[in-house]
Amino acid sequence: MIILGTGLFYGKMTPMPIIKSAIKKLRADKRRQEINKSIKSKAVNLISLFRREKKSEGLAGVFSAIDRAAKNRIFHPKKADRLKSRLAKLLKK
Repeated sequence: MIILGTGLFYGKMTPMPIIKSAIKKLRADKRRQEINKSIKSKAVNLISLFRREKKSEGLAGVFSAIDRAAKNRIFHPKKADRLKSRLAKLLKK
């Protein structure tokens, strides 16, 4: 199977894959990108919501979302620790 031309991938024009395994990898990468984007946006939205409202009940949910993002390497583990530390510090004030 030969596919010629270019296609959009990650917002850039890239050559379409020719090898069968590369075609499958492209499909898996797109699917993984959507999953990662949803996990990251959920974490970022919860962080911004917590910063606005600063309720102690919401902290556990925010920590859970941050940990999930760190587990999947969407956030670096040290960035996750830093975010959690700063959010906990906000709650103390």
